[in-house]
Amino acid sequence: MDTAQRRLFLKSATAGLMLGSTGLSGGHDACGDDASTAGAAAPTETGNTKRRVAVIGHTGRGDYGHGLDTVWQKIPSTTIVAVADANPAGLAKAQKKLSVAKGYTDFRKMLAEVQPEFVSVGPRHADQHHDMAMAAIQAGVKGIYIEKPFCRTPAEADSLVAACDQHGAKIAVAHRNRYHPALKHIEAIIQSGDLGQIIEFRGRGKGDHRGGPEDLWVLGSHVLNLVQHFGGHPKSCSARVFQDGRPVTADDVKPGSEGLGSMAGNQVRARFETEKGITAYYDSFANDGTAAKGFCLQMIGSKGVIMLHIDANPIAHFLPGNPFQRPNGDRPWIPITTAGLGKPETQRDVVAKVHDHILGVEDLIQACDDDRRPLCDARDGLTTVEMICAVFESHRQAGKEISFPLTQRGNAFDSL
Repeated sequence: MDTAQRRLFLKSATAGLMLGSTGLSGGHDACGDDASTAGAAAPTETGNTKRRVAVIGHTGRGDYGHGLDTVWQKIPSTTIVAVADANPAGLAKAQKKLSVAKGYTDFRKMLAEVQPEFVSVGPRHADQHHDMAMAAIQAGVKGIYIEKPFCRTPAEADSLVAACDQHGAKIAVAHRNRYHPALKHIEAIIQSGDLGQIIEFRGRGKGDHRGGPEDLWVLGSHVLNLVQHFGGHPKSCSARVFQDGRPVTADDVKPGSEGLGSMAGNQVRARFETEKGITAYYDSFANDGTAAKGFCLQMIGSKGVIMLHIDANPIAHFLPGNPFQRPNGDRPWIPITTAGLGKPETQRDVVAKVHDHILGVEDLIQACDDDRRPLCDARDGLTTVEMICAVFESHRQAGKEISFPLTQRGNAFDSL
């Protein structure tokens, strides 16, 4: 590390320590000014009564997502009162795992009879999310924690946003990195000017066999959600989708896996312009040879780079220095933890709560109690879905730059 980089490291590390001690967020919250800071005090029981929770899963069709059933067992203020699973064998296993007496193969019947306050919509298969969430809203459920991807189309997401507004319900989307307390330190680095002028954002999925649109849906949704958080809402998108290097056509379209709807291609190249004037790129190629290490968001500035690796610990690193200039020696990777820049992780229990969705669920409960938006709510989920579907719509129009909000609210592959 050269002298200039050492000065920057010490200055930023000190700023991170001060932020850690004061609890300041250091910047704008993408979910609205009324959203709370992740890591806020855990919600408490109402009086002496625990909050009643029902879990919806579907064994063999996305199961219960990434722990969206068991997360409630880790929150003392809640109790699971029922579980629904259309697979009878899976239902029996879920009842045993969750220690629940009431089990249903029909989630609508469960919602009507049990009338829970909170619900998990757990299946990974997105084609079930809209109907499950809508049924919960219409049954009077107060808060819903839902697996990503939120929905398959902007039209489905529009419907859920409108239903939440009508019934006073709240949805939190399980983009668990969005609830990480270290995000406020990343924002502080950007706001301090230590990153310099932001040149661009670059995001990728895992680039495994799912590369292309499936990777964009399943993994890229996490990345685009963070693009929205740090870069602001999207203004436009231009993109192309390829199959082995050639643009996809209607002949390539087939049903996507995990209930994602019509899909085509194994390569995606997309460019977004955001309201903060930032250009963000997202690329995904099948079997790209990166061993999934590219699953991240790079925030590239004139004075350094922030590498935010999805679900990693530490979640991010700061690489100081002009990214286009050969450094004098090795360029340091300075960790960004819940304690701040260059600080050892002192809250491993909090990091575990991020990974286990505990912080996301606690924020949902508190948002319901405070009548505010969850940190990653239905409107944020809608924006992420719209960004993904904008890629397909731009391709349908031969890579034309298209504006947000989209006029095409369905899946563009259906009309390719």
